[in-house]
Amino acid sequence: MKVLGLMSGTSADGVDAVLASFAGPATTPRWELLGRAAVPYPADLRQRLIAFGQGDPCSAAAILELAEAVTDVQAEAALACDPHGQAELVGCHGQTVWHRPPAPEREGNSWQLLQATRLAARLGRAVVHDFRAADLALAGQGAPLVPPADAALLGRIDGWRGVLNLGGIANLTLIPPAHGPERHASLLGWDCGPANTLVDLAVERFSGGRHSFDAGGAWASRGHIDHAVVETWLQEPYFQQAPPKSTGRELFGRTDLERRLQHLRVSVGLASASSPAASSAPAELEAADVLASLTAFSAAAVAQELRHGPQPVELLLAGGGARNQLLVAQLRQRCRGVIVRPLADFGLQDSDREALAFALLAWWNHRGHPGNAPAVTGARRSSLLGVWVPPPGSAPG
Repeated sequence: MKVLGLMSGTSADGVDAVLASFAGPATTPRWELLGRAAVPYPADLRQRLIAFGQGDPCSAAAILELAEAVTDVQAEAALACDPHGQAELVGCHGQTVWHRPPAPEREGNSWQLLQATRLAARLGRAVVHDFRAADLALAGQGAPLVPPADAALLGRIDGWRGVLNLGGIANLTLIPPAHGPERHASLLGWDCGPANTLVDLAVERFSGGRHSFDAGGAWASRGHIDHAVVETWLQEPYFQQAPPKSTGRELFGRTDLERRLQHLRVSVGLASASSPAASSAPAELEAADVLASLTAFSAAAVAQELRHGPQPVELLLAGGGARNQLLVAQLRQRCRGVIVRPLADFGLQDSDREALAFALLAWWNHRGHPGNAPAVTGARRSSLLGVWVPPPGSAPG
């Protein structure tokens, strides 16, 4: 079966699309990547999505227009990836604007902006969407959802295999070994913390809005890492919490960036004051130093989070952060004893993994195969994921 997968992550920079074919057993499918496309969000739309996701006031009319605009870019990406309409089904994650993990005092919930019927009408294909809802209803985190797809698509090796997606948030998958006493262990995975969210926000701030990300990590590579501040950040509650856990801009967003900038200002000010030649005013923050520290923080958080699970033999990197040379270098330095290499070595581009995962999740929905992993999300049991929306006017079923 040929399926389109559409994904836009926490960075809200656009839509990645893949066209894939799946056949055979659900848990070990034969698959082939047939096409890919990427369509960026217009700058104004991206800014509005990020502002809305950070809690800026937004009218009902504006939210409706955001949903329409997001859906139309999803459709544009789908048509660019599959211009001849080969896909029989579409799996679309939509655009997350708010994610609330479960807590003792309230249930979890998550909001992915999308007008699925509008998308199904544009494409003339059934759309599977709202993938997180069923897991959340079963007291799960609703995230991350990609680990079961990683296990099915990549398979097992002789030791634990790690897959790290460096999108807005760093998501980790740990796949049990193919052989040995741990071969019956559960698939693991969780959100480690920020990958690019804080760095992207800082780049936008220091560039006056001219840039939205640190291409290749070049800017951060010119700076100096404040290792003392990074070590302090690693003591925060989220990084002490054991999995299952998930997070997003709600925790690591604009407000959090301002707090960390203040920490760095204090650190620079104290360092200046300790010098006999220092003036009474604290030194100004250097943009490159801030970006270096935030990038190192993302890598340090992943290295620390690996202690929550079994040590992987290898860590395969995906997502936009896999192209950030400083981030990758920091991961290699901090994840001692682990082979860190790009997922692209396996023929999957950085942007393919999650779109391909949601294509697979849609195929699993069609097959009636559960899509979540309770050991990953904390849900009470496994469940079919996603809501099936046929194109308007089509026959039932």
